[in-house]
Amino acid sequence: MADKNTEKKGKSEEITKNEEESKPNDGVQNIKELGVLNVASGDDSIQILPIIGQIEGHNMGSPQTKVTKYEHVIPQLVAMERDEKVKGILVILNTVGGDVEAGLAIAEMIN
Repeated sequence: MADKNTEKKGKSEEITKNEEESKPNDGVQNIKELGVLNVASGDDSIQILPIIGQIEGHNMGSPQTKVTKYEHVIPQLVAMERDEKVKGILVILNTVGGDVEAGLAIAEMIN
C-alpha cells in the first residue's frame, strides 16, 4: 500500500514538473512581443515606452527590419494616460539614426 502512495506521489510530482517546463517564460514572451523585459506596473509614477526600430503600419519595411507594432504602443499609451498615478512617460527611441516616423494616432497621443 505504501508503494502505491509513493508511486502516485512520484507521478504527480513528475506531471507538475513537466507542466512548469512547458509553460512559456513570461519575460521572454514580453521581450518578443513588447520589446521590454517587464511590463511597467501601475505603481510606477514614470512609465517607460520603448520604440524599437520602425513603427509597423506607418511604412511597409523589409521583413528583416525590426519594428514596434501599433497594437502594442497604442494600448500602452492609453493605459498610461488613464492612470492617475502616472506623472510622466519616458519614450526611448532605439532606431537607426534616431528617426521615428509614426502615424497621426501615436503622434497625437504622445503630444
